[in-house]
Amino acid sequence: MIFFTAIFVFGLTLADASCPSIVSKKDWGGLKPIHVSYLLRPVDLVIIQHTVTPFCSTDGTCTEATRSIQNYQVDELGYWDIGMSFLVGGNGKIYEGCGWLHVGAHTYGYNSKSIGISFIGNYNNDDPTSAQLEAVKELLRCGVEEGHLSADYKVVGHKQLIATQSPGRRLYQVIRTWPEWLEDVTSIKNKS
Repeated sequence: MIFFTAIFVFGLTLADASCPSIVSKKDWGGLKPIHVSYLLRPVDLVIIQHTVTPFCSTDGTCTEATRSIQNYQVDELGYWDIGMSFLVGGNGKIYEGCGWLHVGAHTYGYNSKSIGISFIGNYNNDDPTSAQLEAVKELLRCGVEEGHLSADYKVVGHKQLIATQSPGRRLYQVIRTWPEWLEDVTSIKNKS
């Protein structure tokens, strides 16, 4: 019985090993959403974007950037909450946006069928850090393990779906090398 319990506990530890720590909305001082709509899961599309804000590399500057983004999106744009599912700072930390469960407001026409992950900064100018990239890869692995993402999910750049420069040239070059990358979005692109 002790051997079985040890294997069970070891298995649980391994299952959580690839799930990164996520800075909760409460911990970064985020506002509660005004309203929520729930995603049908598992989701099979991940949209990578950037915030086009200053790059952040410390806990303090990344927390402030995330709060500022939420304030702008709620107060100025009239969103129910911060639009992105998750944000990732140059410090390699993942910040909870609307999360795995709620529909975001990150890519018009795709919000109810995707997760939006936004790198804090302007990646036309900034290079993503290895800490950011590894954190996002761990988040995606965790999403599959926990049933939020389908095992065959695809990753696209924001600009493949709408008219924008996001996620920026430098980040776009990197995500195009990921095995989950979807080059031809014809099959998923909304028809106007």
